[in-house]
Amino acid sequence: MDPLEVRRFVKSWVQSWNDHDLEKILSHFADEVVFTSPVATQVIADSDGVLRGKAALRAYWSEGLRRIPDLCFEVIGVYVGISTLVIHYRNQRNALVNEVLTFDGSLVVEGHGTYLEHNVYDLAVKPV
Repeated sequence: MDPLEVRRFVKSWVQSWNDHDLEKILSHFADEVVFTSPVATQVIADSDGVLRGKAALRAYWSEGLRRIPDLCFEVIGVYVGISTLVIHYRNQRNALVNEVLTFDGSLVVEGHGTYLEHNVYDLAVKPV
């Protein structure tokens, strides 16, 4: 992956989240994206933590942003592979998270939200 493109992507990704700009967040993802997250099991009923397609991501992240009005990410590190990035960040609850993103060209086609084991049991996203 091109280092300049990686920096641009990560800057845009974190700014989109911190601005709570759902459409900008989604612009990084392909229409047929598959995304997994243990938090999705708490936010989207019967999701089994696997979200298929941009519409499913929109529903998940829209509800997440509604429930977490103070959502904010601080990037700790970025790890680059072959067509894959891992963005290591700290969220508004001071929890460390890794987002593992696989690309086809400039768009994410597969993603995984991963959490420190001891944080997995403290993920509750409370309804508002």
